[in-house]
Amino acid sequence: MARLNYLELPVAATGPAAAFYRSVMGWDFAEYGPDYAATTSGDTDVGLDADTTLTVMLPVIEVDDLEATLAEVEAAGGTVVQPIFAFPGGRRFHFRDPDGHVLAAMVPEG
Repeated sequence: MARLNYLELPVAATGPAAAFYRSVMGWDFAEYGPDYAATTSGDTDVGLDADTTLTVMLPVIEVDDLEATLAEVEAAGGTVVQPIFAFPGGRRFHFRDPDGHVLAAMVPEG
């Protein structure tokens, strides 16, 4: 069963963005280099990405089988916009749904 796992936000800089959400929401962030920080609650987490081509939020959906999901996206009329790649925590790909929304599908490491 697929579930919303993550929401990635494009930001100008991770430090000020993390400070804002820390102050407003009380969220703690782990830093993954100078351009990326994320909450690590284990529930639906938020990533702050200052090194991205994204201009809007990216919903990341956890799936059981990444390759099967990619095939299903294409068969249902979606378009893969970034092929499968590894990232700290797993593997994922980005796709555009028939209405033009960009989302990601991912499987965690392990």
